[in-house]
Amino acid sequence: MMPSRYLLLAGTIVSGVGAMILSSNVSAQTARGEVLAQAAPAGQTPETKKKPPGKPQPPKPPAPAAAPHPPQPPAPLASRPPPAGGVPAASAPAAHAPEQARKPVPPKIQPAQTTPPPELKRPLGKPAPTIRPAQTTPPPELQHPGKPAPVMRPAQTTPPALRYPPGKPGAAPERHAEPQVPGKTPPVQHPAASAPAPQTAPLAGSPRERGRLPAGAPPAAVAGKPQPQPAQPVVRRAPLPPGNPAAVPPPTQVINKGQFLAPKGQAPTAGINAVRAERHEEHVGNQLIIREPDRTIVQEGGRTFIRHSEVDRFAVGARNVQVERRGDETVTVVMRPDGVQIIDYVDADGHLLRRVRRDPDGRQIVIIDNGFAGARMANVFLNLAPPVISIPRDRYIVDADRADEAAIYGALVAPPIEHIGRRYTLDQVRYNEPLRAYMPRLDLEVNFDTGSWQLTPDQVDRLSTIAEALNRAVARDPREVFLVEGYTDAVGSDVDNLSLSDRRAESVAVALTEQFHVPAENLATQGYGKQFLKVPTGGAERANRRVAIRRITPLIDPQAVSQR
Repeated sequence: MMPSRYLLLAGTIVSGVGAMILSSNVSAQTARGEVLAQAAPAGQTPETKKKPPGKPQPPKPPAPAAAPHPPQPPAPLASRPPPAGGVPAASAPAAHAPEQARKPVPPKIQPAQTTPPPELKRPLGKPAPTIRPAQTTPPPELQHPGKPAPVMRPAQTTPPALRYPPGKPGAAPERHAEPQVPGKTPPVQHPAASAPAPQTAPLAGSPRERGRLPAGAPPAAVAGKPQPQPAQPVVRRAPLPPGNPAAVPPPTQVINKGQFLAPKGQAPTAGINAVRAERHEEHVGNQLIIREPDRTIVQEGGRTFIRHSEVDRFAVGARNVQVERRGDETVTVVMRPDGVQIIDYVDADGHLLRRVRRDPDGRQIVIIDNGFAGARMANVFLNLAPPVISIPRDRYIVDADRADEAAIYGALVAPPIEHIGRRYTLDQVRYNEPLRAYMPRLDLEVNFDTGSWQLTPDQVDRLSTIAEALNRAVARDPREVFLVEGYTDAVGSDVDNLSLSDRRAESVAVALTEQFHVPAENLATQGYGKQFLKVPTGGAERANRRVAIRRITPLIDPQAVSQR
């Protein structure tokens, strides 16, 4: 009985000791695996080390990225014997970690660190830690066997620089083709994206107003800003006469009618804004001279008047223009396509001496002759009393918009309303309103765009009846001369209105010649701005924006005076 009991006790003890030894081996093996896992390189486990080389292994999910911590040396657990009957303390947390912590978590690519984290901030007196540059190769946990490593681009710390076309800041960046990736369908290129850049054309105007525009585009298309109206093209002119700073020298080249007539289907382009930008002033004695590219405005003794060269009109569509200096005179010869020549003789002070028409057969007709005035030529302003109007007002001022053809023709051939004692020069007629008042006039309301003097085709058509009456009068007497007068309302500055009215009168005369063949040499033009308002008001009034035409032959022609 006793031996059996001892044998049972001994077997129990042996079984317990064996269980303890087996438990110690399992614990030691587990601890050894943890130590090897810590000592192995990132992304490699002891099992992978035992695999024979050359055999591709299926990729395993990458290990979760750990938060950045200061580098610490691993505990030398392999060199220490494990405590009896237990697991090493360093591996205990990993052995008892919850199951969800062992699941693989997708790695997070952190942006490049430009400043050290708080745990790396150096204490006072210690050197600053070295900040490594951004990683350009993927970490081991992102590398896949058998596949090329993805390119890690450095982190971008500044926005990409936009490339603008030369001279165009703020334009859209240039478009470049994206690199083709194998296995990826390239994007579809739309025709608009690959279309060539539009051609550019210079904009007419002064040098500081010229820009680059797509061909055919309106000026307002540049940078979304309204552009100033283009000035007239530069016209070559003869030298300025030395005696009169207010004179306007004649042009030496042919002039395009587009300066005066807007092409069909297009809005007027010439405007007062561009002219204003080209003005400059100078004081000469008691005169203020305001120069424009093709005109001179003079302010003297409380008077303001404008001067221009009639040759500008004659040169529209001409074959050739020649300017020659002969002693104290300047002779300008304008050759028309039909062989007719218009010859102007101007003295040293810029005053017109004589205007002659020479036909292809050699016959000459003197249209204007101011040579009789002699020294009185410079005496432009006269002290005259206005005449007494003794005829009905509707015959003295004829409204061309309401009158019939007979009334229009009657106004253009009517005699003076009073006797005229002597003859006058063309400039004296231009600058003395009481003298012009001796002749009846024809009023026509012409609608111009604001600030423009170019006639539109619909306004040109309204001149047909007047043109027919003028051609009829010139056919009766080739020496007839008619003055085309321009007026504005009282809105705007005196200088702007004076320049606009003078240009508008010139445009009407050009239209009469170019569209209806009224001889240009039988017309003279002059602008008066907001002087002599038809309706006395300081506001906008349509009736004041008008063009008047009157016969002035009895005032300047000696034969007409003798025939009164």
